[in-house]
Amino acid sequence: MVFGKLFGKKAAAPEEAAPVDYKDHRIFVAPQQDGKSWRIAARIEKDVDGETKVHQLIRADTINDKTEAEEASLAKAKQVIDQQARWLFD
Repeated sequence: MVFGKLFGKKAAAPEEAAPVDYKDHRIFVAPQQDGKSWRIAARIEKDVDGETKVHQLIRADTINDKTEAEEASLAKAKQVIDQQARWLFD
């Protein structure tokens, strides 16, 4: 494994969770591990005029449990859509 890092071999990417549809948006819940805790994060997508627009949501908030971080990431993404949908992809 050490040699793989030395020679540029990358580890397999983690599987992406299925998106959650919410108000014409797709939310991909993706909390990021930060030491022993998980940072709230998600990718929000929406198709606009035949083009997929993407917004990366990353919060400073951390949670110790991955499942709780996934739930919080989904809730935060929904809140962002509710409050900022008009400006999210400008």
